[in-house]
Amino acid sequence: MAQIIGGLSTSHVPKIGRAIAGGTQQEEPFAPFFDAFAPVHEWLDEAKPDVAIVIYNDHGLNFFLNNMPTFAVGAAHEYHNADEGWGPPPPRTFRGAPALSWHIVESLVADEFDVSTCQELTFDHAGITALDLAWEGHGDKPVAVIPIVVNAVMPPLPTPKRCYSFGQAIGRAVRSFDQDLKVLVIGSGGLSHELGEFGKINQSFDELCMEKIVTDPEALTHYSNDEIVDLAGAQGLELMTWLVMRGAVSGDVEVVKSLYFTPISHTGGAMMLLDSRR
Repeated sequence: MAQIIGGLSTSHVPKIGRAIAGGTQQEEPFAPFFDAFAPVHEWLDEAKPDVAIVIYNDHGLNFFLNNMPTFAVGAAHEYHNADEGWGPPPPRTFRGAPALSWHIVESLVADEFDVSTCQELTFDHAGITALDLAWEGHGDKPVAVIPIVVNAVMPPLPTPKRCYSFGQAIGRAVRSFDQDLKVLVIGSGGLSHELGEFGKINQSFDELCMEKIVTDPEALTHYSNDEIVDLAGAQGLELMTWLVMRGAVSGDVEVVKSLYFTPISHTGGAMMLLDSRR
């Protein structure tokens, strides 16, 4: 049976991806953020996951305000990047895991989650940045990828409780898949920031979220979306990707590495690697 071996969460602001693309990680004022991934690289080299499920919020490549699914699951054989408004990037291809994707979709629907199933899905910086941090640089990745998009933009938005339950359902789906695969779940987003109010960072709330994600994730499900926006800014709703990740990576975990560094491009930047192997 498939096994979820851990969870990785990280901020994904475009500045991070641009530094990776330009090879300027050590020239950035937030160089310690990149340095924090050294133990992540070591852990991945040892754990060798076969599949990375990447939870993120789409930035207009696939969905816009006239068509915004609550949850969307990629079920393609491969995924490509595209222009997000900064000019066409170098073309990249990411290998999919369609058999596991379809199993997850079918299991989620049976679990009463009505998801959008995407046999074509363009992969944006939110997902790609997380992969480039986990496996350094812009080269091919040693894992198959399943992108899962969570609406963090257009009301009505899924609640923290719904997102955590969605992650739990993903976890059940993966663990019931009848192939011996090692799966890493990545939550890409956050923490506190608001595009219309640069510098809106709530360090105390971000640090609370990082603590509770490990010790008591259900405590975060008691917040309403409006409360999170008040505390962490409109884009602070990207915390939902962390909750989905933690729902999938259930039970007790070991924190391999955790870092909070602010600001990163006017964002409460954070990363965390959780080992869930028993």
